[in-house]
Amino acid sequence: MSMKNQGLALAGVAAAMLLSPTAIAGDDVRYIVKYQQGKGQAVRAQVQSEKGKVKLDLPGHRAMAVSLTPGALKAMQNHPHVEYVEEDVKRYLLSESTPFGIPMVQADQLSDAAAGNTKVCIIDSGYDGGHEDLLQGAVVAGTNDPGTGNWNTDENGHGTHVAGTIAGIGGNGKGVVGVLPSGNLNLHIIKVFGADGWAYSSGLVAALDACKAAKGSENMVINMSLGGDRKSRTEERAFNQADSEGILSIAAAGNDGNTRHSYPASYSSVVSVAAIDSNKMIADFSQQTDQVELAGPGVAVLSTVPMGSASVASLSVAGSPVDASGMEGSPNGSISGDLVDCGLGESACANAAGKVCLISRGNIAFSDKVLACEAGGGVGAIVYNNEPGMLFGTLGGVATSIPSVGISDTDGAALLGQLGATASIDVTADNYAYFNGTSMATPHVVGVAALVWSHHSECSNSDIRSALVATAEDLGTAGRDNAYGHGLVQAKAASDHLASNGCGGGDTGGGGGGGNGGGKGKPNR
Repeated sequence: MSMKNQGLALAGVAAAMLLSPTAIAGDDVRYIVKYQQGKGQAVRAQVQSEKGKVKLDLPGHRAMAVSLTPGALKAMQNHPHVEYVEEDVKRYLLSESTPFGIPMVQADQLSDAAAGNTKVCIIDSGYDGGHEDLLQGAVVAGTNDPGTGNWNTDENGHGTHVAGTIAGIGGNGKGVVGVLPSGNLNLHIIKVFGADGWAYSSGLVAALDACKAAKGSENMVINMSLGGDRKSRTEERAFNQADSEGILSIAAAGNDGNTRHSYPASYSSVVSVAAIDSNKMIADFSQQTDQVELAGPGVAVLSTVPMGSASVASLSVAGSPVDASGMEGSPNGSISGDLVDCGLGESACANAAGKVCLISRGNIAFSDKVLACEAGGGVGAIVYNNEPGMLFGTLGGVATSIPSVGISDTDGAALLGQLGATASIDVTADNYAYFNGTSMATPHVVGVAALVWSHHSECSNSDIRSALVATAEDLGTAGRDNAYGHGLVQAKAASDHLASNGCGGGDTGGGGGGGNGGGKGKPNR
């Protein structure tokens, strides 16, 4: 095993999965033509003679929206009755969405007006300090870790995604809503991961110390969407000490889909978090151990990523929209071409010149499939899943030159019956993405813990932990189990429990073992 694979790792599996709004598509590019007074009919006739199509009349503006071939565009630009021609640029819904996990953990049932008496310390890859939907100013501070750069930049994207789940701003008409959306929560960011997404357990101990130094008078919850499969005695003792000092530490259970422990999640002083999907089923990648304590939403979680680093993708075939997600790392662009079957895309796709490649998932990396399409002269790539559900893929940092998207298995099967039809792909930059992982489940639990604590600031960290355990929604086998732990965290139920029983009342305990050992860890992503 390489040193890199032995390091501490981020716990978000799969990569950025992207939004897919439907956009208007046509065989040709769409333009707005502004014509001279009284010359609308003459210009319309010219458009039709060039085999263009009038899409929309704007008579009050002496204009019309038309689709034109490149040759027809030049003719219209030179037409004596045309004042100007401009691209009919696309507009998208600018709305705020509530990710499925927010109501699932009852965060929408509990006000976060008092969140200022809590602080969440996020130990991760940084924070996009210029993001339109994240907290800025006095409520956000950070600590730079040697070798990783400024805390308010994020070359990896993981930390920014975590932060959006915890505290994405509500009511601004943009992006997403976090567990604590009012803007009152105090955040402290510790950047321990660079773009490569790994660090050492000693760095995690130093980050914990930085969190403690930043605590102030607020109650503190620490988010660690990271882990590794080897213990560290120094690390364990540090978290035990933080627990005794009133800090609540929460970490990802891990994404290897096995029964091995991940650390720091499996120390008794740290809450270990499993990932479930929107149907409250355990994710196949979520590690199942006797240390798993709580579960949170961790499949296809929509949140913030560094501005412009994600993609919005749209796909239409034969004029009908098809749900699609942009491949992470796909170049932006709009293309059209006949649909051609390229099988598994394991070699240069024959007969793909000027066409859109339809490729099945399997055997090789998505980037190699897209490169095989390029090698055959393809102008765009569509990769369809070989198992149920939408395909959310990544090019893994490999440079490609054509737009590429993923689609579901069922849509892929349907498109195999539409070979030769015109397919249009549009990929543009975006600021939000879907991630999978126990990394994504962890900030749901962290946010809930901070939210509940804001209502019961007189309680201790162990009181909050016990209340979350006592009121979790039991999933899977009755009672605690290794997949779901005590179940899905519930904000309103935990707060009501504390209101009825008091800080120390109705304790059921929580947590598990721990252990001794040494070595390095790795980020789980």
